[in-house]
Amino acid sequence: MGFADILATVGNTGKFQIIQIFLMIFPIVLMPSHNLLQNFVAAVPDHHCRIRLDTNGSSYVNVTDKLQTEELLRVFIPLDQEQQLEKCRVYSSPQWHLLDLNKTQGKRTEYDTQVCTDGWTYDDSKFKATVVTEWDLVCNQKSLKWIAQSIYMAGLLTGAIILGRLSDKYGRRTLLLWSCFQLAVSGTCGAFSTSFPLFCFWRFLCGVALSGVMFNTYSFPIEWIPTKIRTSVVTVMNYSYTVGQVVLAGIAYGIRDWRWLQFAVSAPFFIIFLYSWWFPESARWLILNDKADVALKQLKRVAKLNGKEAEGEKLTIATLKSSMEKELSNTKGSYSVLDLFRTPVMCKTACCTMLVWFSTSFSYYGLSIDLQGFGVDIYLIQVIFGAVDIPAKLVGVYTMSHIGRRFTQGTSLILAGSIIIANIFIPKELQATRTAFAAVGKGCLAAAFSCCYLHVGELYPTVVRQTGLGLVNAMARAGAMVAPAIRLTGDYIPFLPMATYGGMAIISGVAAFSLLETLNVPLPDTIEEVESRTKKGAEKEKERKKGEIPLQETHKALMKQTV
Repeated sequence: MGFADILATVGNTGKFQIIQIFLMIFPIVLMPSHNLLQNFVAAVPDHHCRIRLDTNGSSYVNVTDKLQTEELLRVFIPLDQEQQLEKCRVYSSPQWHLLDLNKTQGKRTEYDTQVCTDGWTYDDSKFKATVVTEWDLVCNQKSLKWIAQSIYMAGLLTGAIILGRLSDKYGRRTLLLWSCFQLAVSGTCGAFSTSFPLFCFWRFLCGVALSGVMFNTYSFPIEWIPTKIRTSVVTVMNYSYTVGQVVLAGIAYGIRDWRWLQFAVSAPFFIIFLYSWWFPESARWLILNDKADVALKQLKRVAKLNGKEAEGEKLTIATLKSSMEKELSNTKGSYSVLDLFRTPVMCKTACCTMLVWFSTSFSYYGLSIDLQGFGVDIYLIQVIFGAVDIPAKLVGVYTMSHIGRRFTQGTSLILAGSIIIANIFIPKELQATRTAFAAVGKGCLAAAFSCCYLHVGELYPTVVRQTGLGLVNAMARAGAMVAPAIRLTGDYIPFLPMATYGGMAIISGVAAFSLLETLNVPLPDTIEEVESRTKKGAEKEKERKKGEIPLQETHKALMKQTV
């Protein structure tokens, strides 16, 4: 009897599994609210230098009372090349003569200007308050906005490295509880930050915690369900994340103050923390960690919930241990990350998958974290970017199942990169076209992301599968961390960020075509099995080509005789 048979005995698709998956959907829906929160809490409203009406003891109050706001701004603030108010400079002294449009029309004279010295005035019609307006993250300080997002992504990377190992050591349930509690506390504290460095600190801890929530909400339920419905469950979870992107747009639209928005997406994790105590620990993990007695209690509890209490009572500790003999024998071998690079095929697989995961995440977040750059309503484009994932993932699932994983991975990345680069050449005036291109590109990256998880899980053998998944996950977090920093290069070369995002997607797409196809191929268990499969495949290809040569020669001979 295998563990799958034991799971079937206590019920593998019963009431317990339905409740567990339903409750796991809520934290998944809230994940985009933290990953993409930067778009709203760090939104940059229209702004200009604050006008000081009392300078060196002289007052302009009597004069300015008679002027309209537009006229007043013309006196104090210069215009840029697009005839818009400068955001970072002000006239050194008021230019009252500019009020006479007849004298100044058609003339462009340069006057002395200086940087803003009295702060900025922000347009609060769209955003009541953001971290940008709170701490004046504009002009010379605008790079801090992207640094904050990189710090959050660094938290995700740290969590992926640390919490994955801790989950294997202390259990899925324990880490899920801790991660939910840390995310709730860190997010709430971040909402009451009194300084920008403190805000970044809490955001870093949010990133660490969310990585733990992400890992356990996906892996925890999988260990309680049969193989036949795993694809369906994972699909539901993926679409829950998509729904979460649309939900974020609705929450942000209703809450325009960054502090309350931060609190609104963090406080629900207190509730998730409380109801997560109901989840039983993974029986599979308990048995593998020599806690078969605890696993037996949890299995009997699940059997009772699924209406199979009598079958659950028949289970014994000896039965559980015998069911996991194969898994226990696999855990005795000692493997490390270095084993992924010791043999030629595994080394090639590891390098290519690292590049694919890094580039997919790099380009995905590069597009997703600067919605204001498209010049369209930020709430509308967030909904569009979320909704486009639905058809994109459907197409991805179809091609993965009928054409192959390699084709889906490579094509979606090359297509995404090409669209991103093409968008560079579309004039800014064509906002609808630019938005449509960006949405399609983001959809292709979403399809690539969906394929990443399935393809990598099938490429790595059982003995190093978790190690390989941990490595590529770390590369994905690194890509997400670097993506905001690349945005800074746009201040010097405007097209460089998009060119970089698109170029990396194309390069990784080409690399994806060098990976093995795994459609309808049994999962490998050892590194030797991966190497032997590749060797046999290469030999068959050589034999096929050798067989084609005599046929070509025979065809040529027949043609000569005919002539």
